[in-house]
Amino acid sequence: MTRVQVIEAQKEKIDRSSGRRIDKSRVAAYCRVSTDSDEQMNSYQAQVEHYTDLIKQNKKWEFVDIYADSGISGTQSDNRDEFQRMIADASNGLIDIIITKSISRFARNTMDTLKYVRLLKDENVAIIFEKENINTLTMNGEMLLTILSSLAQQESESLSLNTKMGLKMKMKRGEMVGQASCLGYDYDKEEKKLLINEEEAKIVKYIFNRYTSGIGCFVIARELTEKGYKTKKGNTTWSDSSVRGIIKNEKYVGDVLMGKTFTLDPISKRRLDNFGEEEKYYVRDNHEAIISRYQFNRAREILEKRSRSHNKGRMKKYSLKYAFSSMMKCAYCGSSITRRRWHSGSDKQKDVWFCTKAIKQGKKSCPECKAVEEKIIENAFVKAFNILCTDNKTIVEEFLENIERELESKDNRKLLKKINDKIKDVENKVSKLLDLHLEDKIDKDNYEEKYRELKKELKNLRTEKKELDKMEDEEIAIKDRIASFRKLFENKEPLGEFDREVFTNLVEEVIIGGYKEDSSLDPYMLTFIFNTGLTSKIDGQKPTSKVAGNAGLQKCTYKGTDPC
Repeated sequence: MTRVQVIEAQKEKIDRSSGRRIDKSRVAAYCRVSTDSDEQMNSYQAQVEHYTDLIKQNKKWEFVDIYADSGISGTQSDNRDEFQRMIADASNGLIDIIITKSISRFARNTMDTLKYVRLLKDENVAIIFEKENINTLTMNGEMLLTILSSLAQQESESLSLNTKMGLKMKMKRGEMVGQASCLGYDYDKEEKKLLINEEEAKIVKYIFNRYTSGIGCFVIARELTEKGYKTKKGNTTWSDSSVRGIIKNEKYVGDVLMGKTFTLDPISKRRLDNFGEEEKYYVRDNHEAIISRYQFNRAREILEKRSRSHNKGRMKKYSLKYAFSSMMKCAYCGSSITRRRWHSGSDKQKDVWFCTKAIKQGKKSCPECKAVEEKIIENAFVKAFNILCTDNKTIVEEFLENIERELESKDNRKLLKKINDKIKDVENKVSKLLDLHLEDKIDKDNYEEKYRELKKELKNLRTEKKELDKMEDEEIAIKDRIASFRKLFENKEPLGEFDREVFTNLVEEVIIGGYKEDSSLDPYMLTFIFNTGLTSKIDGQKPTSKVAGNAGLQKCTYKGTDPC
């Protein structure tokens, strides 16, 4: 019969790398607080002192270290330096036991908790969670840990949801949330509002003035870098994307859009651009504007038109190189006019502007159009501008004064104030009705009927307010156009040659081609539509001819309204 000798297990711990006996368990503690508030920092210090004393007072334990992260969220472990240092030391055989207050202090993410518990368990390192009374090396430790860590994650998600709801309530009240300051503004924490930084505001105005005069983002960025202007972060190197971001920022007209991004979940903390998945909150006239609404809207229109205009699913790029780019249209087919160079490299070389449709689909697609030399268009604008400055100065002034009188006769601001007061009144009624319902002072049927009536009234008032806001924007845009036009018109001498900046600031669109008074075709007719609503028709075949009186001057209507 075979005899088996039983070798009893040793109670002392053995260092598996060296094989030597370990008389005392090497113990460390992990502490964490998630914010830098005074209250939390006091808790953090108390944890450190508690575990230092606890470990040193136990004769069977040998103090290793206190690993402590302060002001860091527990939802992810990768951003906790002390936590990672502790795991590395434990993996290298320097720790036998880790003590921590609770699962939520160790991690609020179930996957992270289990990942590191199992990793340390493989190294024969125990984790003791004081609050839950769990030792991960015992038989039921991991089962309890799985349940409790799931609850901890659920608690974290619930806290995140509550925080998110709190931020939404702030945004609904018009309170600014997140990083508010940007180039041109400083954020006053006490008054909780944006204040203009005059030095930075000069840079913002420079960007908008250059862009609306026809200069592209890349060129503006180069100019800013050459001038040594600083970004909000203090960098002196500018990129076209930085300039583009400023042009898109609604803060420069005094408005604030909140909710541009949102957090996908509290675990990954990924922030995504909000394409409509979450609510957004737009606050109009929140602070003092640096840029007028007209100039801001004009810049956005140019940006959209020249940067990304979809043509049959393909991205179409608009050039910023030439003064007439994206500003000219064919009178006969409505297509854009593009630049072509004829007889390139020869003595007869010349630049012409021609219908895009005729170029792409052949002359038969737009047989009436003709190529017009660039120099003829430039001379025609000089002539049109000089007609305004000399022959028709009185007519132009009368026209502008008529528009201003028409705008002054409208009372949109008073109407808007009345609508806003009515909206507040109805919102208060809804709130009071809800209180009555919660206090059981009104039955459910009456509550629902009155609630539907108030919501319908509120919807109609908000629709009316939206229309009035739109009308006010149009009026502001018209006033800004008139002011800009007057500034150039009154202070500018007649032009001797083409001036791109004057052209870009005054002209909305140029129509190539047209019809004579006898209805016959005139493919060389040039119609300049100024941004005040005036139009001037010039005979392109005779760029030096004089137009008598106001024969070349007409007026047109604005989009959506006729201020005349």
